[in-house]
Amino acid sequence: MDLDTGVVELIRKAGIFAYPIILCSVVGLAIFFQKMWTLRTKKVVPENFLDHFYSLMAQGKTGEAQVYARSNDSSVSRIAVVALENAERSKGELREEIEEAGRKEANDLVRYNEGLGAVSNVSTLLGLLGTISGMIKIFRVIADKPIVNPPELAGGISEALYTTAFGLLVAIPAFIAYKYLNGRADDYIYMLEEEGRKILDYVMNTKDEAPEKKKDVKDILG
Repeated sequence: MDLDTGVVELIRKAGIFAYPIILCSVVGLAIFFQKMWTLRTKKVVPENFLDHFYSLMAQGKTGEAQVYARSNDSSVSRIAVVALENAERSKGELREEIEEAGRKEANDLVRYNEGLGAVSNVSTLLGLLGTISGMIKIFRVIADKPIVNPPELAGGISEALYTTAFGLLVAIPAFIAYKYLNGRADDYIYMLEEEGRKILDYVMNTKDEAPEKKKDVKDILG
């Protein structure tokens, strides 16, 4: 028996509940690969961006820093843009704007993660449902015939065992992926919080230095 025939035969033995379990596996894989693409350092807190951004801020080039932040497609760059757009506000108001931008980015980082948790739970329940369906078939055969040959019970036994196995084969990796992605997202959220505080300090320092520079120019001209 070749591989394709073997897989088809296993699915046939597992019964109708194998198909939604297979669908769950496809959905779970799609979510996992999409989140792995999203949860990358380059997409969240690229180090090269931060180095250049902070360098511009340290030189007081806030206009260039804002243009540079807009040109970058990452979570921390979007927070930086919000900070610079609201730079004229008080420190308390600016902190609120940065925190709000951070919450939005954090929500984007964990989006769809719960989908993997749902895939894990649904796959397990579908496997259990297939087990119950197989047991019902077994008891139906026993109830209809006073003397039962073992082969007559094979269909129900196969459905009960194979569906349970399929459900667990999907549920266990999905649960592991769910926990892994949540942990990865939490790490990035913590990094965004740290960078948000750092951006706030840079913006406030730039504001504090600006009047001093104007005063120096005035003294020179006077």
